[in-house]
Amino acid sequence: MTYKIAVLPGEGIGEDVAPESIKVLKELPIDFEFVHGDIGYETYQKSGIALPDKTVELVKNSDSALFGAVTTPPNIPGYKSPIVTLRKRLNLYANVRPCKTFPTSISREGIDIIVVRENTEGLYSGIERVEDGGNRVITERVFTKTGCERIIRYGLELAKKNGRKKATFVHKANVMRETCGMFLRMSQEISKEYPEIEYDERIVDAMTMQLIKNPEIFDVIITTNMFGDILSDECSMLVGGLGLAYSGNIGDNNFGVYEPVHGSAPKYAGKNVANATAMILAAKFMLQNLGEVKYAKIIEDSVLKTISEGKTTKDLGGTLSTTDMTDVIIGNMRTLLNKG
Repeated sequence: MTYKIAVLPGEGIGEDVAPESIKVLKELPIDFEFVHGDIGYETYQKSGIALPDKTVELVKNSDSALFGAVTTPPNIPGYKSPIVTLRKRLNLYANVRPCKTFPTSISREGIDIIVVRENTEGLYSGIERVEDGGNRVITERVFTKTGCERIIRYGLELAKKNGRKKATFVHKANVMRETCGMFLRMSQEISKEYPEIEYDERIVDAMTMQLIKNPEIFDVIITTNMFGDILSDECSMLVGGLGLAYSGNIGDNNFGVYEPVHGSAPKYAGKNVANATAMILAAKFMLQNLGEVKYAKIIEDSVLKTISEGKTTKDLGGTLSTTDMTDVIIGNMRTLLNKG
């Protein structure tokens, strides 16, 4: 079988790290067809569209997709984040971000968390308006029963499938009584169908403190769009930073677009200094969800060995370039592949 993979490097360091993940995947005894698509602000500057329809169709007609990074300028009227738009158009309603201790001194011990974030609703619904001659601006926080139920069930099923013991639901229902209130009530009700998973609920501001103080007590975190965005970045810093943080945007039938969490960091673009680990681990996550678990583990083990040896980019305390660190990872992969 040949997997068709849509590759959307984007811009900035996205164009530096995306090729590294492809180099890693090409080392495996798996057939891939990599097809590149345009996305991002540079695409917008050339064509007036940040997410061309042909890119959406490419992703739709692929087995999976890898996304690098894009720049989303805040001062362009009508400009919307193309990755947020892609998530909506493909109904990739679950953003899943594993966050686990890495073998480096800048990583906290004992952390093994999966953050499951609703990906298409909430404050990132993109419904905004200006009123009263610019004196008042409004962003709508849209929740639906369908959206709440599917992210709650997705998170609980993920916990069950992976043998996780506890699910923590994060909300602000004490203030946002309708939106978070609905999410919380549905969490309480649906969780009754999963008696093997301990139910836990936290108000978001208290959760941010507990995540710093006692991260090891959390297992699976299930929450709404903006809260998940913030908490997952917080988790990332606990284990080594955004250079190690990756996620999958998952929809029905387990179809996914996989990405590093970091932004485009244009000041580092083209300098061969960016940490490609998150992009490589995003490719690992993609393989895992495609059912290629054996080869996903080979990539992960090779990355962990590389980090444990201190053969890393500068952000992790090492001295290697982007490509040099990838070469070390590939060397470790070849050793494992030769062992069979």
